[in-house]
Amino acid sequence: MKYNVEVNAEVISVSPNKIKISVDKLEEFKIAEEKLKVGSYLRVSDNDNVALLAIIENFSIVADENGGEPNYIIDASPIGLVKENKFYRGGDSLALPPKKVEPARLEDIKTIYESSVSENERFTFSSLSLNRDILVAVNGNRFFNKHIAIVGSSGSGKSHTVAKILQKATEVKGTGYIGLNNSHIAIFDIHSEYSSAFPAANILGVDQLILPYWLLNSEELEELFLDTDANDHNQRNVFREAIVLNKKHNFSGDENARERIHFDSPLYFDIEEVLNYIKNRNNEKKDKDNNIHWVDGDEFVFSEETAHRLFKGELTPKGTSATGTLNGKLINFINRFENKIFDKRLDFIVGNKVKKVSFEDTLKAVTGYKNKSKANVTIFDVSGIPFEVLSICVSLISRLLFEVGYYNRKLRKKIGKEQNMPILVVYEEAHKYAPKSGLSKYRASKEAIERIAKEGRKYGVTLLLASQRPSEISETIFSQCSSFISMRLTNKDDQNFVKRLLPDTVGDITNILPSLTEGEALLIGDAVSVPSLIKVDKCDLPPSSTDIKYLDEWRDEWKDVAFQELIKTWSV
Repeated sequence: MKYNVEVNAEVISVSPNKIKISVDKLEEFKIAEEKLKVGSYLRVSDNDNVALLAIIENFSIVADENGGEPNYIIDASPIGLVKENKFYRGGDSLALPPKKVEPARLEDIKTIYESSVSENERFTFSSLSLNRDILVAVNGNRFFNKHIAIVGSSGSGKSHTVAKILQKATEVKGTGYIGLNNSHIAIFDIHSEYSSAFPAANILGVDQLILPYWLLNSEELEELFLDTDANDHNQRNVFREAIVLNKKHNFSGDENARERIHFDSPLYFDIEEVLNYIKNRNNEKKDKDNNIHWVDGDEFVFSEETAHRLFKGELTPKGTSATGTLNGKLINFINRFENKIFDKRLDFIVGNKVKKVSFEDTLKAVTGYKNKSKANVTIFDVSGIPFEVLSICVSLISRLLFEVGYYNRKLRKKIGKEQNMPILVVYEEAHKYAPKSGLSKYRASKEAIERIAKEGRKYGVTLLLASQRPSEISETIFSQCSSFISMRLTNKDDQNFVKRLLPDTVGDITNILPSLTEGEALLIGDAVSVPSLIKVDKCDLPPSSTDIKYLDEWRDEWKDVAFQELIKTWSV
C-alpha cells in the first residue's frame, strides 16, 4: 500500500484536544483509492516507533491571496498512541512538534480495535464505515454490564441495530465472547417488530399477557382508576380505604400480619367488591347527630365489619334528611371505575382471569421461566395495549424485573456467591413511556425505569434505550448510559441533546449526525477504544420494520378484516 509522499502536509497547531493540519492537495492526500472523509484516521509522528492517531472532524479551505491553489485545513481530534503494535489512549508522550502527518495505515487502525479488547471479551456487531474490512470490537462485558442508548430518526436503521446486537449477543459460541446466554432479555416492543427477528422468543401480546391489577402499587392504581389531574381528595381517600380494607378482608394469614397490611402491600383484593363499597359510600347520609347509620335489622354505626358487608352489597343506608360529605360526590369516580373494569380491552389487567393468577405465575411469565424450552428472550408486544394503560404495564413489568434482580443478588450474597442471573431490559421508543413530561400519567413508568437506570447495575439489571426522539427522554435516565450508538438524527433538538450528553472528547465529529446513511452510526462509550463511525452488520432475521405498501387490490379485503377485528375488540 503506497502513500503519496509528494503532497505537502504539515501540522500547524497542536492543543490537548485538537490538531490542525495544512494540506495543499487534498484530493491526493489518501491511501490508494480511499479518499479521506470526516471520521477517517490520520497518523502523526516523528519516527516509526510511536505514532499519534487522530480522527478527522472537519475540513476548511483557505484561499491563496495571490490567486494560487488554496490550502486545506483539517481539524482532527487526537485519540491515542500506537506503540509497539499496541494502542494506548492519550498522546502526551509524543515529541513536539510532530513533523510527519499522513493517512493512518491499515495495520494501525486494526490495532485500535484488536489490542484494546481481550479475545474472550471481544464483541463485534459492526465494521468501520469508511473501511468495511476493519471490524469494530467493543468490550462485551463493559457494553452489557452498563446501560446502552441507541438513538436515530425514523428510517436510520435503529430497530435493525437493536435486533443485530441482541441476536449477536445471544449466539451460542465455542470461543470468544460468550454472549448473554446465562441472562434474560426483556424487550418492550411497541410496534410489534421483533417477533420476526427472534422467532424462538417468548412472545407475550395482549392476548397472552396477564398483569393482575392487585400487583399494582399505589401510584399505578391511582393512575389507572382515578382522575389524577382532578386532585379529588374524596375519591382518593375512599379508594385507598376500600382497597386496604378489602386486602385485609381477603387475607388469610395471622392477625399480626393482617394489621400491617397497607395500600402498597402486593396482596389480592376483589375489584368488584371495591366497586360495591364505593357505590355504598356514595349513598351514605348522616343523621342529626352527625352519625352514619346502616340498616340491617338493628342500626349500628360504620365499622370494619360494616365495610366487609358493604363489599358484598348487603347493607343499605337509612334515609334521613341530613346528607353526609360523600353523598352523591363520587358519581364521576364510579362511572370511571366501571368503565375501566368492564372494558374488554383491559381484560388482561382487570378481567376475571387475573383473579386466578398467582404472584408466582406472573413472575414466571414476565421473566420467561414459565416456558424454559424457549429462548432467553421475552418480547412484550405492547402494540395492542391501549395507550392510556401502557405506562402502567411498563411500570409493573419493570418493577418486577428489578425486584427479581434485587432478591436474587441478596440471596446469592447471603450464600457467598456472585449474581448469576443478569437481566437486560430493552425499551423500544423509550420516549413514549419515560418522557421528560411531568404529567401524572407518565409518573409510574418513568420512576420505575429511573430506578433501574440509577440502581439496576448493582443487581444485574441493565437497560437499553432505543428512541427516535432522545430530546424527549427523561434526562435522568439517558445520562446514566455508558455506551451510545447515535444514528442519523434530523431534528435539531435531538442533535443538541445528544451532543450535550456525550463526552467532551468527542469534539465536532457529532456534526456528522444529520448526514449519516441508513445503518451508519457514531459509536461512543467506555466499551469501545475510541469514538468510531461504524456501519452496523445486517440482520440474518430482520425486525419487521418495513414501510407500508399501498396495494389497491387488497384494500377492500384489508378494510373488512380490520373493521371486524376492531368491532370485536370494542364490543361488550
